[in-house]
Amino acid sequence: MRVALITGITGQDGYYLARLLLDKGYKVHGVRQALAHDDRAHIKPLLDDITLHYGDMTDQTSLNNVMQAVQPDEVYNLAAQSHVGVSFAVPEYTMNVNGHGVKRLLDAMRAYAPKAKFYQAGTSELFGNSPAPQNEETAFDPQSPYAEAKLYAHQTVVEYRQQYGLYAVNGILFNHESPKRGDDFVTQKIVKAACAILKGAQDILYLGNLDAVRDWGHAEDYVEGMWRMLQQDAPDDYVLATGTSCSVRDFVCEVFGALGHDIIWQGQGAEEVGMLLENNREVVRIAPEFYRPAEVHNLIGDSRKAQQNLDWSIRKTRYNLIQDMIDAELNKDARAGGHIQRARA
Repeated sequence: MRVALITGITGQDGYYLARLLLDKGYKVHGVRQALAHDDRAHIKPLLDDITLHYGDMTDQTSLNNVMQAVQPDEVYNLAAQSHVGVSFAVPEYTMNVNGHGVKRLLDAMRAYAPKAKFYQAGTSELFGNSPAPQNEETAFDPQSPYAEAKLYAHQTVVEYRQQYGLYAVNGILFNHESPKRGDDFVTQKIVKAACAILKGAQDILYLGNLDAVRDWGHAEDYVEGMWRMLQQDAPDDYVLATGTSCSVRDFVCEVFGALGHDIIWQGQGAEEVGMLLENNREVVRIAPEFYRPAEVHNLIGDSRKAQQNLDWSIRKTRYNLIQDMIDAELNKDARAGGHIQRARA
């Protein structure tokens, strides 16, 4: 039985990856932080089938101890300070976790499990404002402390692969979402707010840059790609993306549309508002505090290398993603006794 170690197992990708590996017959171990609150809500359905260890990307001793105890065949590093906007407020912490933490984990693997294969969760934020579509040959242009820390991690993985002969790969993943996505990510924020507005529990959805264009996929597809990267004869870096994109504004329209309501827009810049077509009620406004100090405008991925070399493909479209997220929110609301009236089928 192969053994996998997942850092960041309590997050969205950790849940879907752990579920995938369990289905493939792996023994799955995960690393969780020693927090004051219980962070296991996402992985509650899996708790009887996985083994959790306390550890921290800022603590070399803890990572050494986990690596020595688990002796993994595969290591998936999904742990991160994952919020781009927050990274401007805590840049040193972001680098310590997202950058230096990767070096600590690689050092632990090199010392205690040198034959293991290592996956590093990269990000499309590395590309910044380089022209789209972006692929493995596109120049990096980090626009945030988050992206700078991820670039450090990316380069460290390449260095350890070349200098020490480790099987270590970077997955440069474009935005991927799911019902497990955290409430403070824009996709989940939009879905939850749309459902709340339409049942009368919220008045306004406040957003930042409506013009930001992203390539949004489903996390279920992307964890399959992570696994496939570690099944190859030789390590390499890969972009995972749908190759399609839409703006935040259009994502809002698609979510409300899936709930049976059309959105129309009026105004420009910070004065732009979104209104329900049927009654001109304002439901979306701009909150300038949500703008980033440096914006990334257009991220669209080219994943042809992964499609060709890994036989990887997208199975769930953005439409499927939105439906999954809405259904999860409506089911949660129904269990709580709420109700949303869809305007059309």
